[in-house]
Amino acid sequence: MTPIPVITTDRLILRAPTEGDVAAFAGFYASEAAQFVGGPMKDFEVWRYTAEVLGHWQLRGFGRWMVERKDTPGAIGLVGLHAPLDWPEPEVGWMLWGGNGKGYASEAGRAARHFAYDTLGMTTLISQIAPGNAASVRVAERMGATREMPDNVHPVYGTLQVYRHPGPEAAE
Repeated sequence: MTPIPVITTDRLILRAPTEGDVAAFAGFYASEAAQFVGGPMKDFEVWRYTAEVLGHWQLRGFGRWMVERKDTPGAIGLVGLHAPLDWPEPEVGWMLWGGNGKGYASEAGRAARHFAYDTLGMTTLISQIAPGNAASVRVAERMGATREMPDNVHPVYGTLQVYRHPGPEAAE
């Protein structure tokens, strides 16, 4: 089994998802904010999705982490690396349900990107963003990603805008 590393930043802890995270994750997926990431979902669907997140680590050797603030226990988001078979290339992605507007998504996203470049040896990453998701566009741009054309048309999620992240030599 692939161990899921714990990553810390100045304010955050990125850690493996647990069953205890499902309630907060399900709350996010029941909200309007989840419209940009495949929601809404019912609680049992979120439980299965959490199992999928864990399985990605086993199949690919990398994946996404639950994010929590160092000063307050409890998951506030899911951030990390994603590369299922139907993705054009590895992605760094984020979804936060706590602490929006405080820079947590870009802080955690940068930590995940550094892991991809420094630990895994990846040389490029994208972020795919649903049209209309202005908050995610701001996060991608804060991380130095630039819009790339053409858009990706996914068979399930439809049109996704592609943002290319700077490579390892230019990433902050």
